[in-house]
Amino acid sequence: MKDIFVFLVTGFEEIEALGTVDILRRAGLSVKTVSLEDTKQVVASHQVPVVADMMFGDVDFSQAELLVLPGGTPRINDHGGLKKEILAFYNSGKNVAAICAAPMVFGGLGILNGRKATCYPGFEKYLTGAILETDKAVVVDANVITGRGPGLTFDFALQLVETVCGKVKRDEVAAGLLVK
Repeated sequence: MKDIFVFLVTGFEEIEALGTVDILRRAGLSVKTVSLEDTKQVVASHQVPVVADMMFGDVDFSQAELLVLPGGTPRINDHGGLKKEILAFYNSGKNVAAICAAPMVFGGLGILNGRKATCYPGFEKYLTGAILETDKAVVVDANVITGRGPGLTFDFALQLVETVCGKVKRDEVAAGLLVK
């Protein structure tokens, strides 16, 4: 089984990052959080310190099957190394996912040109070339998955489970969470 990497930068949205990690791990997936800072400890948007599993420089992208960007801050768009890897990953046909403010990274990289996408209200202007579907909780278009925001984290994470493991596993995890 390959890894799923969830990237953390100062100001990330706790619910989007940790809720997604929780749900993916409930599905039995190998998920690692990755610090984009100079230390493994990253302080989230509501001042919750979180210790990442690893540093960005230690990520073996050849062992990944999904890259996930939580929102909470536009700072996720400032990491050049991450953007380079996301573009390479996307261009190789592998799945990339972002929620809330984070789809702005995809917009800036040209990943959303002609693709359907959603994001947190007010960030639409950064989704360059996207066909906006901001009334939807989650949008999947080929190998790009976008989510709207923190209150829709379960929808986003369960879609990631379905993308990686199929609908049966999604339904199994959802039932365990008492989600319909």
